[in-house]
Formats: sequence, structure tokens, C-alpha cells
Amino acid sequence: MPTFRQLEYLVAIADAQNFRRAAAAVHVSQPTLSQQLRVLETELGITLVERQLAGAQLTPIGRDIADRARKLLVERQDICDLASSSRDSAVGTIRFGVTPTLGPYLLPGVIADLTRDHPGLRLYIREGIPDEQTLELARGKLDMILGPLPIHGDALSIEPLFREDLVLVASPLHRLAQRSQVTAEDLRGAEVLSLDPRHHLHRQGTILCERYGMVLLRDYEGTSLDSLRQMAATGLGLAILPKLYMCSEVGGDAGIRILRPDGWNGHRMIAASWRENAANGALYAMIAARVSDSATRIMDACR
Repeated sequence: MPTFRQLEYLVAIADAQNFRRAAAAVHVSQPTLSQQLRVLETELGITLVERQLAGAQLTPIGRDIADRARKLLVERQDICDLASSSRDSAVGTIRFGVTPTLGPYLLPGVIADLTRDHPGLRLYIREGIPDEQTLELARGKLDMILGPLPIHGDALSIEPLFREDLVLVASPLHRLAQRSQVTAEDLRGAEVLSLDPRHHLHRQGTILCERYGMVLLRDYEGTSLDSLRQMAATGLGLAILPKLYMCSEVGGDAGIRILRPDGWNGHRMIAASWRENAANGALYAMIAARVSDSATRIMDACR
């Protein structure tokens, strides 16, 4: 009979496609992982993994079994969470995924409030690309994620939390910053900086550029909101920045000018998500409500 540990090793190989990386992911030595997979293959009487010089690939039946094993492992974790929640609904470590265009400017206050009110609760924060974190959530590697809509995934609870304005900024020396009033027509042809295409903010920037006739620069993609603001301050182009960043201590309008074009309607919707029927669903909903309240307070304070 396969053990959960053997199934965990098989799923690790499916994800990493490499024995060394898979062993590191499950915190065992490579020989241990390899030996246990051979035991699993012997017990089942089939070949699960094709061992290659450049890595490891699952056989077709291996992929099918790994998919089912992944679901079993997620269910096992949910059982453990259910037992924990029956003892204390606000104790333990929550694996919390968040986009880097949001987390650093919103979560510090949320974490401080949760630590004060629920001292047994811990948030293990992991920043990452929203689409990749949605996949990690479905696979049970994260418990909860926070990011822009849309969030796509099967068997997920998605809770819209708040609307965040997207602010258009420029160098004080930019031609548009010199005008007392900026119209939508004035934006036509203006060059706009953005993050790399994996980020939702890039996609939203693309939509806004198409809407207002602006040009999204492809040669100067920033690696962070700070880099976008700094490049905009040098006059390299306009930048579209989230309001929570602009309201934060590290953000703000130093070195840049906020443009308020007539009819500007840049915004994004932020939501939280967790697996449907998760044992700690009520706890995740409570955390989501804290996030929403904190965001509202921050944005109201810097109108």
C-alpha cells in the first residue's frame, strides 16, 4: 500500500522533473527519494518515472497517479487543518501568497492587528506572480492568496475585497505635468512604462494604453513599483502606479507629479481566494475582512 510520503515524493518529481530539485523540495536526500520511488513502483507493479540524464519525466500512468496523489495530499492537509480549527480557529501558520505590487504596502498593518488580536496566528508571506500563486493554491502549497481580479481556478472560493485606483504619474518636467488641465486627448501618443508581462499590472496598463491611445514601452519594463516610479521621475515615460503604493511610506509622490486627466478611470479590483470547503475557511474570511478594512482606512486617509 503506497504511503503518503511516497506519494509526496511522486508529486515532487512531477513538479520538479528532476531528482535533485524534488528531493530538496521535500527535504530528503536524493538517494532516499529515488529509493522510495522504486519501492512504490515495485508495490504497484508499474513504471512511474522515466529516469534520464537530464532529469526525470513521469510516464503517462505516472502522471495520472500523481494527479490523484496531489488531490489526496491536499485533502490530508485539509483534515489536519480541520482538526486544528476545532481546537482554536486562530492558531497556526497560514501560508499566504500575495502579489509584490500589493503586499508590502498593505500587509504590515494587517499583520500587526492580527498579531495583537490573535497571538497564536502566524502568516507565512510569499510574494509571487498571481497566476503562479493560484496554481500553488490549488495544489495545496498555499492556503490563501491576495491579488487582483480575475483569479482563475477550479474549486476556489474568491472573495472580492476592495477597489484600488491606478494613478498616472510623470516627471515634473514632462510636457503633461506642465499643464494645469490634462484631457484624455492629451494622453494620445504618450509613452508609458510598465512591469514585465507576467504581472497583472502590465495587463491593466495595456488595457489603459489602448483605451487612451498611449504607447506601452516594451524596452524598459520595471522589476518593481519603485523602479517604475524612479524611471518615471527621470522622464523616461509615464507610469501607472497603484494607490496603496502611492499612500505608503516607501511610495508617495516624491520626484514625480500625479496627473489627473479628465475621464481617467484606471483601477483594479483586489480579491482574496482559498480552496472551496477548506477547513479554515472561516479564518481565511476573517483575514480577508481585516485586509479589506485596512486597505479602506489607508486609502481614505490619503485622499
